[in-house]
Amino acid sequence: MVKNRNVRLLFSWVLIVFILIQPLQSTVTNAAAGDGSWSTPYSVSQAISNQNNSTKTVQGYVVGQPTSTTTVLTGSFPNDYALAIADNANETNIANMIYVQIPTSFRSSYGLKSNPSLMGKSVKITGALSAYFSHPGLKNSTAFEVVGGSPADPEPTPTPNPSTDAYYDAAVGKTGAALKSALHNIIDDHTEISYSNVWTALRETDEDPNNSNNVILLYTGRSQSKFTNGGNVNDWNREHVWAKSHGGFGTSMGAGTDLHHLRPTDVSVNGTRSNLDFDNGGNEHSEASGNYYDSDSWEPRDSVKGDVARMLFYMAVRYEGDSGELDLELNNQVNNGTAPYHGKLSVLLQWHKQDPVDNFERTRNEIIYTDYQHNRNPFIDHPEWASAIWE
Repeated sequence: MVKNRNVRLLFSWVLIVFILIQPLQSTVTNAAAGDGSWSTPYSVSQAISNQNNSTKTVQGYVVGQPTSTTTVLTGSFPNDYALAIADNANETNIANMIYVQIPTSFRSSYGLKSNPSLMGKSVKITGALSAYFSHPGLKNSTAFEVVGGSPADPEPTPTPNPSTDAYYDAAVGKTGAALKSALHNIIDDHTEISYSNVWTALRETDEDPNNSNNVILLYTGRSQSKFTNGGNVNDWNREHVWAKSHGGFGTSMGAGTDLHHLRPTDVSVNGTRSNLDFDNGGNEHSEASGNYYDSDSWEPRDSVKGDVARMLFYMAVRYEGDSGELDLELNNQVNNGTAPYHGKLSVLLQWHKQDPVDNFERTRNEIIYTDYQHNRNPFIDHPEWASAIWE
């Protein structure tokens, strides 16, 4: 009888403890599921499940630096551009991580190349829940904090000053073929991205400065939702300004995915432009006013004529036939077909002067350099180099 009584008493105590623990467990679970505010941030798992471009604060442990969709480095960090965070400090499964794009103003404080001691630390970050490297991400962040530390004030974003930047040192003082060769060596061997990742990149590079939910379409100038990309009527797609058939590089990594000449355009307008060379004249396009075309050429609207010229100048310098790549060259004719040439050079030089570099181009050039390819378009930074090479 005593033995049975003891068993009953032990069972009762176990049951009481279980009942008391259950609410505590529920409280802990609920506490981890925040609302995305600074005081109750999202967990990483919540952020992965809510990739809807909303602005939220996310808390997690720094577990490495993402360099592609499937690669997260845990040492020998190449730069300060990104973080991977997870709910567990020892997480190794990339599916359980979120990729954080680090804006320029926070890189010196939160980039892993400059701050490798951040590995394993808990951080809170506020940004837009949007894919980065085609992986669940957090972009355009406005606040960072090491938990237990204090929020970092963003450093003033420096105004690029390429004229004094060591980036172009090897080209200074040169002209003609020597200048072209020097610039090629500077911008060569850029970080290449896949064609599918171009969608994500264009949403950032061509963002409407007056509406962060939209991109600006190159030929129409229309501001359109970032996520209306595709192949249907009035969708936007990826325009190769250097027509991909001019050399036959298609959409392969390298020339086929080089962001310096890829732009969002209306599907049907892109179809009309097709692989036409650039020249003045023709009939005005019914859907893209200010753009003209005929059987062998396309004339873009005035406000992007210089943009088009500088993109083609870049391509003719970046791709010079080394490392197994095509040698792309500008010439003074149209109807270039599948040859690795694009025209019309004399007209492009006129457009370059007619439509000077603007802030949209400068911002785009900076984003490609810092966030994606890590090379620049020299003719945006130094417009005078076009005439120094081709005139």
